[in-house]
Amino acid sequence: MAAGGLSRLERKAAERVRRLREEQQRERLRQVSRILRKAVAERSAEEGRLLAESEDLVTELQGRSRRREGLKRRSRQVCDDPEELRRKVRELASAVRNAKHLVVYTGAGISTAASIPDYRGPNGVWTLLQKGRSISAADLSEAEPTLTHMSITCLHEQKLVQHVVSQNCDGLHLRSGLPRTAMSELHGNMYIEVCTACTPNREYVRVFDVTERTALHRHQTGRTCHKCGAQLRDTIVHFGERGTLGQPLNWEAATQAASRADTILCLGSSLKVLKKYPHLWCMTKPPSRRPKLYIVNLQWTPKDDWAALKLHGKCDDVMRLLMDELGLEIPRYSRWQDPIFSLATPLRAGEEGSHSRKSLCRSREEPGPGDRGAPLSSAPVLGGWFGRGCTKRTKRKKVT
Repeated sequence: MAAGGLSRLERKAAERVRRLREEQQRERLRQVSRILRKAVAERSAEEGRLLAESEDLVTELQGRSRRREGLKRRSRQVCDDPEELRRKVRELASAVRNAKHLVVYTGAGISTAASIPDYRGPNGVWTLLQKGRSISAADLSEAEPTLTHMSITCLHEQKLVQHVVSQNCDGLHLRSGLPRTAMSELHGNMYIEVCTACTPNREYVRVFDVTERTALHRHQTGRTCHKCGAQLRDTIVHFGERGTLGQPLNWEAATQAASRADTILCLGSSLKVLKKYPHLWCMTKPPSRRPKLYIVNLQWTPKDDWAALKLHGKCDDVMRLLMDELGLEIPRYSRWQDPIFSLATPLRAGEEGSHSRKSLCRSREEPGPGDRGAPLSSAPVLGGWFGRGCTKRTKRKKVT
């Protein structure tokens, strides 16, 4: 026997007793669980006594059941009926008109209409992975700004929206014609690579996805700076990373906009990531001085209880109703006049083989500004970038 301790045989016996108790506890838990699944009228007297003797286990199992139901309820999509949605949109329109400084927060839900999957929807990336199902890679070069993207750009042009804070890295806000000074792409932009050796950082906008060779903590794209020759890197902020680039993240403008906001409109975001950024919610201010919050999402978000109004609807449906209520025409997206083509830096000789991603091409179905050989600089500016620009509707006079 070891001094001051148990002998080897005693330790083994104690371990056997511990394991036996754990197995008995697990069996008791299984029994109680089976009984709780029965209707009260179907339980025998013996089963009733077992439940009465196992109050702690009953409480634990009932708590687990409530948590499971809560998680199911939060992941369930809810749709307001058409009349209720229209009523809510009228209230939202009033808030938009009266806002002194409106900031829009956008998430993956505004791009699902462009066939880009979201993360936590029924067919979202995280949802499918949790179910053990495979996910297919989407060809983002085929994606185009949605009705929601174009509506936001119009609202900014009409000075109804002051700033847009986006979690998306699909570049569709940029391609919708929203000025870069008016947006913060907190998680980067798949079309932008930068040279961090240059001061200030030198940006290269491309017409293809620059992230082909990049990953978590591995950001070099394989191309070099035209000025200093240093390696270029992408701008994507992966889960678990902290974004440090000035642009296109534009954190300074995002926090300034949030501090000045009296109204925040959240579109298509679960807010599970954005909630972790206290500066975006003015948490240092007393509740009465924080911005009024309006949320458009089909699912639960952690900010629902703070919202002045929650609209359960698809972003495009809500924005179509909102723009109609505001009397504004939604600009039509034109790939020929997509701003990315005038912003892009062409690859140098010898760099053509530096990527295999499909490049964006201008539509051959639409006439361009002037003839097809016109320089990019001859394209019209917003508004603008799109056929009609953003205009207010005029009521037609009745013909008598």
